[in-house]
Amino acid sequence: MSESTVDEAGTAGEAGGPAPSPAASARRWLVLAVIGLAQLMVILDVTIVNIALPSAQQDLGFSDDNRQWVITAYSLAFGSLLLIGGRVGDLFGHKATFVIGLSGFGLASAVGGAADSLEVLVAARALQGVFGALVAPACLALLNITFTDPRERARAFGVYGAITGAGAAIGLLLGGVLTEYLEWRWCLYVNLFIAVFALAGTFAYIRGNDRAEQRDRLDLPGSLLVTAALFCVVYGFANAQTHAWSSLPTWGFLAGGAVLLAVFAFWQTRAANPVLPLRILLDRDRGASFAALLVSGAGLFGAPLFLTFYLQQDLGYSPIQTGLAFLPMNTGIMITAIGAGNALMPRFGPRVVVSAGMAVSALGLAFLTPLDAGSSYLTQILPPVFVMGLGIGLVLAPAMSLGTARVDPRDAGAASASINVMQQVGGSLSIALLSTVAAGAARDHLAGHRPTPELVAQAGIESYSAAYGWAAGFFAAGMVVTALLYRRREHA
Repeated sequence: MSESTVDEAGTAGEAGGPAPSPAASARRWLVLAVIGLAQLMVILDVTIVNIALPSAQQDLGFSDDNRQWVITAYSLAFGSLLLIGGRVGDLFGHKATFVIGLSGFGLASAVGGAADSLEVLVAARALQGVFGALVAPACLALLNITFTDPRERARAFGVYGAITGAGAAIGLLLGGVLTEYLEWRWCLYVNLFIAVFALAGTFAYIRGNDRAEQRDRLDLPGSLLVTAALFCVVYGFANAQTHAWSSLPTWGFLAGGAVLLAVFAFWQTRAANPVLPLRILLDRDRGASFAALLVSGAGLFGAPLFLTFYLQQDLGYSPIQTGLAFLPMNTGIMITAIGAGNALMPRFGPRVVVSAGMAVSALGLAFLTPLDAGSSYLTQILPPVFVMGLGIGLVLAPAMSLGTARVDPRDAGAASASINVMQQVGGSLSIALLSTVAAGAARDHLAGHRPTPELVAQAGIESYSAAYGWAAGFFAAGMVVTALLYRRREHA
């Protein structure tokens, strides 16, 4: 791929080059605003519909057994197609892919908002996932191409990491506000407005053409293999949330996904134009970043899910109150994600910063384990939630920056998609594992006792504590892995 002209001065700040002009620098920050808005839209839809589900279920009349498909349809399509979406951007241009993805996502959201049946709603959610798989890799690829000056790049990835980390919690708050004051359909309609603003910004500020000079053919066998493999993996983990690990739809899909991934890896060594060039995975810092993002899914999607249950079911919080309860986590993420890029990474490097973030996140989660039915939000919930956010912010910004640093421009989309795959699989894996742990803890608490309402409520609290403890263990393991893998005092 030729050197990107997304911004005509996009490479001006590289070592040895001329200093970027004020106009070019200002344009790059406007590009970041557009990219951040698009990324927020994609991340919001992981959680924004969760709070609206009861209202949608009552309106459309679908059963509890079918309710999960409104969530699963999005994650399956999104997770399965991310690598293809990234490669499409490499081959046909990240700006063009970005525009198509934004347009399709907005239209799919409008269809979902107007749905008159479960089938239409699920189909619209799946289409959101398809177009989201084009948008998410394009966001990171455009960011990676636009910001090449080390200082600007660190700040830009700090902001981007803050948006990514806070997006899931913002989705809970926004979903609660829209559902309570308008109706559940606006949890989908809102994306149409976001997409329109992002498209307007794209045409105004993202310039040039970044497609390959010689357009290679898409690796069709590799595309089919990786799509089927990721579908099996995501579906297997999603199924484990409601079925036993020993059930065929769980272990069968996970085993099938593992086999397909092995075949895919073999094929990538033979393909002329691989979907995921294996050279992307060989960099040591990039591998550490992928591992960090995999673990961070437990903090972004796993533990907050159980805290949501606790706040609503045990403390009686409304949807809006629940969303507001996560604002300290958002604040913590924003503080450290931006601070990590601006001040900490240049001084200490990723080995110290990311490992410290893992340790801080583990500490915050550990402090959530003693919660009970009488816990105070101000003294027992807010502090550990804020601490957990501080830790996640320390992980996200450096990991995202190093996950795409020093990547050949022709592989920018594939590397960016790999980051999103790690987060998506990490989120699915953590939710599935933590759901299993929580269910086991609840069964153990109820074993041999008559299930009175008080005992059942306490069993639920015990299950949440077990989930927090295991999530803390994930971050502790991530601390060790990243400390060993990252190079010393290296920064993007």
